[in-house]
Amino acid sequence: MSYRTIFAAVSGGTATGGVLELACRLARRFEAHLEGFHVKVDPGEMLIMVANGLSGPLARRWIDEVRDEAGVTAAKTKAEFEAATARHGIPAAASPPKVVASAGWREEEGFPSVLVARRARFFDLAVLGRSGRVLDQPHTDTIDETLLRSGRPVLLAPAQPPETFGDAVALGWNGSPGSVRAMAGALPFIASARSVSILTIGEEEGRELSSVVDYLAWQGVAATHRYLRPVSGVAAGQQLLAAAQDSGADLVVMGAYGQAPWRESLFGGVTVEVVSSSRLPVLLSH
Repeated sequence: MSYRTIFAAVSGGTATGGVLELACRLARRFEAHLEGFHVKVDPGEMLIMVANGLSGPLARRWIDEVRDEAGVTAAKTKAEFEAATARHGIPAAASPPKVVASAGWREEEGFPSVLVARRARFFDLAVLGRSGRVLDQPHTDTIDETLLRSGRPVLLAPAQPPETFGDAVALGWNGSPGSVRAMAGALPFIASARSVSILTIGEEEGRELSSVVDYLAWQGVAATHRYLRPVSGVAAGQQLLAAAQDSGADLVVMGAYGQAPWRESLFGGVTVEVVSSSRLPVLLSH
């Protein structure tokens, strides 16, 4: 039970350091191949969206400036990736290696939300970050698109990764297909964790708990269950995170978007609550 390929999407912003640190740790831990992926802005596409009639020499000058800035950001981000992999002793590899950690770099130009989701499909695990400036906002397009369209588990790395990671896992369970896929996608963590806590909120979500415990037992995991009684005025996502922290968890695992993201953004939902406020790494699957 392992991850053989890990995908790290890095924008060059404030979330980059957290993503690279966590992704490098995982590449070493699972002896996996790590790809750093950066999307450069396409100035032509941006011009269509924001120019408001800008044309001629001004448009060309603007495109050149945007392209130059994108090139600088890409070079800086690649240098950060290479420094992180060197710090963790992960060598570069251009082809599928034997069982040993390795690293590679890839750049594309276009819309990050589309290209990250498309590329993440070909890896066992996708690691994405959330910058400090989007914390407490309901969602980001790249996270949503990758969750909904990649078909892969997505690990959200905090800007400051915890000292320990994956030693104590909190599995949020509500019986949805997303929670089943999240549990399966997190098995490499769950199987080697020191402790695994299954958290349910409300009696309805806890109906299948004996089956969940049995399933994990067949994986060699002795999981415990904690039932959380719904509290009036307290959002379910906040209650889940508080329980995870109380259990000493350093990784939260849960299904994502039982309803459409736009509905969760408008009317509230556990995914939005957890993504917008968790300071712990969160592994999500749709």
